[in-house]
Amino acid sequence: MKIDVLIVAAGAGLRVGSHVPKQFIPLAGKSMLQRTMENYRAHPAIRNIHVVIGAGQEKFCPEILTPITGGARRQDSVRLGLEAMAAGAPDYVLIVDAARPFTSAQIIGRVIENLSEFALLTAIPLSDTIKHRGEDQIVTIDRTNIFSAQTPQAFPFAKILELHQKFQDKDFTDDVALFEHAGLPIQIIQGDTRNLKITTAEDFDMAEALLNAGGESRIGHGFDVHRFKDGDHIWLGGVKIPHSHGVDAHSDGDVILHALTDALLGTIGGGDIGQHFPPSDPKWKDAASDQFVSHAMQLLRTAGGSVVNADITLLAEAPRLGPHREKIQARIAALLNVDASRVNVKATTTEKLGFIGRSEGLAAEAVVMVRVNG
Repeated sequence: MKIDVLIVAAGAGLRVGSHVPKQFIPLAGKSMLQRTMENYRAHPAIRNIHVVIGAGQEKFCPEILTPITGGARRQDSVRLGLEAMAAGAPDYVLIVDAARPFTSAQIIGRVIENLSEFALLTAIPLSDTIKHRGEDQIVTIDRTNIFSAQTPQAFPFAKILELHQKFQDKDFTDDVALFEHAGLPIQIIQGDTRNLKITTAEDFDMAEALLNAGGESRIGHGFDVHRFKDGDHIWLGGVKIPHSHGVDAHSDGDVILHALTDALLGTIGGGDIGQHFPPSDPKWKDAASDQFVSHAMQLLRTAGGSVVNADITLLAEAPRLGPHREKIQARIAALLNVDASRVNVKATTTEKLGFIGRSEGLAAEAVVMVRVNG
């Protein structure tokens, strides 16, 4: 039995104060889309995960994705996603909202255990009293058989693709509605009140608080120093900066990223950068230091951790950090998978004291806080 997942992440809704669609914004260190993907990737019965995004949203996607471009409506995005999946011929498909990062393994398991010719609707009974507002009165509605629909919703692949193509000129707010319209059987699968759909800024804040309530906070510290040598540029925070000198180093000598790597390793008892990337190994000659940060981040993720924030200090008489600060901040935020507001980059001198004061070299210090879920 071939079971695939289609995650719908094509929404254009923005969180207040951000130009990034909500599904791509870090939520306690990971985007909603990443969290949703991880929930389904963890189930051994799931073969492939496909993601539909909006046009022009490719830049927000994790590098591991080969996204499908969606359409103007959610319904169009699902149809385009299903059509792109057709070559792989899955038997069943679970259609999922990217904005539900709390879907439990139990829900996913219940859906997979009940796959059949029926559409499967994950739903929960309403507990609130429901009112209908008419023109001149408000009426209480019997909630006995009223449910709140969630995702995942599961279907025989060929049938849901056929229905989306057949009814593409109509408007449906979810995918089970196509089975309703066609008069086909539907089975309700017990959902969970914790399977939240994050829609508003308040939802986002509540979700972040829930994620941060568990696990533990850890702090890592890193320091790196390099002397100058003849050259015309240096690397700082993953950004190439023109300078009167280069740095004497086995790799590209990026003191900021080296300090950051050590800080990340420190949060998980992972040793230091020299243990993972020994300068005696020719493999790392002139290597880009973003590889070191990415490796440390992978170790952190494996340990169940995510970055909360990073604070970095450059110690140098020159070059001036100011003209490059925003680029460095953005690059580090991308490496750490956090919003740029969670990365602080600053510089200071040593008041002409010591080798830094004599412009013989430069150094950097990094402090990182992470959240590790046990």
